[in-house]
Amino acid sequence: MSKVFRGIAATALTVAGAMSLTVSPASAAAGAPPVGAPATHQPFGRLGTLTELVIERLRVSDDVAAAKFGSDSPIDDPAREQQVLDEVRRQAAALGLAPDAAAMFFRDQITASKIVQRGLFARWTAHPGEAPVARPGLGQIRTRLDRLTTDLLRQLKATMPVRTQPVPCAVQLTLAAGSAVVRKRLDPLHRQALGTAVHSVCPALGFSRS
Repeated sequence: MSKVFRGIAATALTVAGAMSLTVSPASAAAGAPPVGAPATHQPFGRLGTLTELVIERLRVSDDVAAAKFGSDSPIDDPAREQQVLDEVRRQAAALGLAPDAAAMFFRDQITASKIVQRGLFARWTAHPGEAPVARPGLGQIRTRLDRLTTDLLRQLKATMPVRTQPVPCAVQLTLAAGSAVVRKRLDPLHRQALGTAVHSVCPALGFSRS
């Protein structure tokens, strides 16, 4: 079953890529929604809100990269990552989620964030003119990430009925991720990161308390 789940994100992003081919230069320049994209700006499907939060966290990774680029702060921060996972386990237990399953989901979020950071570092190194001028404060960024941790855990709890059903979960995740990629106009780097970030959304055993 794990092979099925590994293919979910790839399927979603393939669908999104096909939809994005219908965007015309004129409509993109005008900021109009792509042809074939959902008419609503609201999250799509039963996993839509969860997917939107995942993407929001990926967007914060852009600021993390901007804060670290050209400084002594490394992309890998094992101490901070452990703090995040410890807090995830604590909050998950309080919500009735399996702490280890929740931590697995957030490991994927951390890995996805590193994909974005490394990609942006490479881009800015190759094209210094695109590098950010301002450097956001990591303290404020971490406050935002802490809020997103709580919101994501609540969504994991709220979506348990669909996520514990393999086929419905796969279908809903494909719809949510595919539509979000188009509506949010994610570039290839962020699409790749999203594929990693949603890897554990549909675990075979769900996020019920073990």
